[in-house]
Amino acid sequence: MSEPTDERGVREVKSAARTVDLLELLAARGDRPARLQELADELQVPRSSMYALLQTLINRGWVRTDTTGSLYGIGIRALLTGTSYLDSDPRVRVVRPYLDEASDALGETIHMGRLDGPDVAYLATRESHEYLRTISRVGRRLPAHAGALGKALLAERPDASLPEPPYVRLTPNTHTTRESLLADLTATRARGYSVDREEGVPGIVGFGFALRYDAPAQDAISCSVPVARLSASHEEQIIAVMREIRAKVESATPGASGAVNWR
Repeated sequence: MSEPTDERGVREVKSAARTVDLLELLAARGDRPARLQELADELQVPRSSMYALLQTLINRGWVRTDTTGSLYGIGIRALLTGTSYLDSDPRVRVVRPYLDEASDALGETIHMGRLDGPDVAYLATRESHEYLRTISRVGRRLPAHAGALGKALLAERPDASLPEPPYVRLTPNTHTTRESLLADLTATRARGYSVDREEGVPGIVGFGFALRYDAPAQDAISCSVPVARLSASHEEQIIAVMREIRAKVESATPGASGAVNWR
């Protein structure tokens, strides 16, 4: 059987692909460490090969193990590399001060996210002083169909490019059919921003605004507010402030001539 190739016809390096698959699997498990056999079974790799790979990555800090050497989790090098990604990204550097401005003006939680396949990855967050989360959202992912950031970005794309259903249900309000999601995206385009009414997190409403310095937009910002604190006047304030913040970000973001144009 031939090895997979990318769009340029470059053959995939099997050992590198296996390493990335392992790291992504461990990262996806979060605080649930895995045993050797679990990892070997999940990735369909011989137990001996998986053990050797794990030991190599432990020695280099990409994987950690417990005191018994039987449980494995993602290592600190993954954090350091992720931090480097954020520090080196010109878009994130531009947006961060405006997230502070929005947070100060609204007193609510403000996010920046980037579309990554069918998901949105959170790149920056400013937490509300009134509603503190125990875990930062930076580096975490949410299905694009189930949140304000993702829906704002999906609405920038043709309907034919939508992720294929079935769509995972995160709350009773999550869109799980293509028809209901398409109707929501149509409304989003008409308004110019998305609304997530407890579709991703129970008790939380989000308003998402695509950042159109790329075409189609890859990044978006959002404001999240607890349902109990969302009055009609506060919703109007959120929309007005976030529209202004979006305009400022788009005006301040360097074009392709000022930064590396990453694929």
